[in-house]
Amino acid sequence: MALSEVDAGIVRVLARDGRATLAQLSATVGLSVSAVQSRLKRLEAEGAITGYRATIDPEEVGKPLAAFIEITPLDPAQPDDAPELLAHLEEIEACHSIAGDAAYMLFVRVATPRALEALIREIRAAASVRTRTTVVLQTFFENRPLMPAVD
Repeated sequence: MALSEVDAGIVRVLARDGRATLAQLSATVGLSVSAVQSRLKRLEAEGAITGYRATIDPEEVGKPLAAFIEITPLDPAQPDDAPELLAHLEEIEACHSIAGDAAYMLFVRVATPRALEALIREIRAAASVRTRTTVVLQTFFENRPLMPAVD
């Protein structure tokens, strides 16, 4: 879906601040509050805006340890259902299908190295996979706002 310049402006503001008011959006894009509200409802209905959420500090909620876990099926002939088998594990923040030797890349957050070890065991058992884990030492940036493509 190609966004108009006005719609892209609305999306840019909301990507940076999901709590921006209709008045702030209106001032930024140069439309009335009612026109912005109408466009915003349309962007949500069409799926360009899929939701709003808070950004949480992992250390403040007791999950300072982050890691990437590559998973590869033990048997190449087994069903490709690892995402469904692992969806119940709340420590898995993201699951990506990837190119290369591994089938999926998981991004996880846990409280301790021991909790990471337990999670890896649980992933292996639940999905019958081999794992390769890379622990994150420091994160310089993440959760960057997703900006609309510019033509």
